Amino acid sequence: MIGCASGVKSEKSLRRIPIALTIAGSDSGGGAGVQADLKAFAALGVHGTTVLTCVTAQNPRRVLGIQPCSVSTVRSQLMAVFEELAPAAAKTGMLYSRAIIRVVAELFRDRTVPLVVDPVMVSTSGARLLEPAAIQVLCRQLLPLATLVTPNLREAEILLDMKLRSVEDLRQAAKKLYHRFGAAALVKGGHLRGLHEAVDIFYDGSEELLLSAPFVRGLRTHGTGCAYSAAIAAYLAAGLPLALAVTRAKEFVTQAIAQSQAAGQHSVLNCFWQRS
Repeated sequence: MIGCASGVKSEKSLRRIPIALTIAGSDSGGGAGVQADLKAFAALGVHGTTVLTCVTAQNPRRVLGIQPCSVSTVRSQLMAVFEELAPAAAKTGMLYSRAIIRVVAELFRDRTVPLVVDPVMVSTSGARLLEPAAIQVLCRQLLPLATLVTPNLREAEILLDMKLRSVEDLRQAAKKLYHRFGAAALVKGGHLRGLHEAVDIFYDGSEELLLSAPFVRGLRTHGTGCAYSAAIAAYLAAGLPLALAVTRAKEFVTQAIAQSQAAGQHSVLNCFWQRS
């Protein structure tokens, strides 16, 4: 008779951890996209599941190519995850096309999973990561399903067709996004000129937060928006209320930047700074 090895736990006795889902593109450089999301999930004690929307050939300097996944592949991945590893929260990153946005919206239309939509449009190096024709579908079909939308300065300007030049503009943008789409908004002002701090504005229809952190000079960061939204999803999966999840995620990504490490000739976020 063969017995169980001493000290081996059964499935019933294992500690359960939350599950979070990222629906985004792959970054071959490992700094952004699904790779950044999984690092943030793991750092915060969450099991990460993935749905790949695109395979990109990129590094911290530039994007060399983009190959979108087929709609059927995206749909199959979504079905596979929800069949056995239903997430407690999800986030989207690079969706790229109208067809991919539609299939994601179809799935979340009938589910109550908290959804963080990071409306990724352009890479740090300037490469377009969302087809222009897809913006309308994003606004009409996906953003109204979001729990939170997290545009950076340029993305908020595109979504609202307005220029943002001050913290007050960020406040107005967050409120307009909420009233237009019915989703809480986190407008990230890290690219605002003339400030000594990275200022973000959160608004959920009743509560407004100004989240700020000093700029870390001399670092060219890549994937901060991905890690930020992934951290929010991770905290939501763990059961935190939205405003607290956003606040904790701001602290998390600020430290990930401040405690960046070097890989090759580039700085990379240190999502595991709490264990360093």
